[in-house]
Amino acid sequence: MCGIAGVLSWDRPPEIEPLRAMTHALRHRGPDAEGVVARGPVALGHRRLSIIDVSSSSNQPMHDDSGRFWIVFNGEIYNYRELRQELVSSGAEFLTRSDTEVILEAYKHWGDGCTERLNGMFAFAIWDESQRRLFLARDRLGKKPLYYHRLGDRGVVFASELKSLRLHPAIAGTVNPTALGHYLSLNYTLTSACIL
Repeated sequence: MCGIAGVLSWDRPPEIEPLRAMTHALRHRGPDAEGVVARGPVALGHRRLSIIDVSSSSNQPMHDDSGRFWIVFNGEIYNYRELRQELVSSGAEFLTRSDTEVILEAYKHWGDGCTERLNGMFAFAIWDESQRRLFLARDRLGKKPLYYHRLGDRGVVFASELKSLRLHPAIAGTVNPTALGHYLSLNYTLTSACIL
């Protein structure tokens, strides 16, 4: 179990200290390594529990060899070896033996459709520096959680846990009473509503 957190802020570069606090709040999810990176309008944080490729070369946030694509990932991809072979056959080169790098290369190869090829439990964020685009995804059943809060048209904050998400200054203390009512009565929120 790892933990991820991040901020995309279009109106000003995200402050790194709130992200460090958000990432630190996830320390119980990953005691083996911690990483934080800021790239223009996005900042990504990760707590690592080393399972596949325990070397430091698989620490996160991870980037491709060009520095264009960055990823933070929580989960396990059961078919990563098969996907890796398929990607190698298409010309991809790998620097690690991690499923994280397989996801990154899969995204580069298949775009948003990469999630359809992933068999496993996952939540991840990929930042495309060139397109200035953040892609957030989680497995269909939500086995690996991914909470987020929209900052209007200014960006988004996300994390593996609500307690981490609530540490961001734009969120702390705000609760949507309508969404909370839906959750308490239905045990889920409607698609247009978010608790925070």
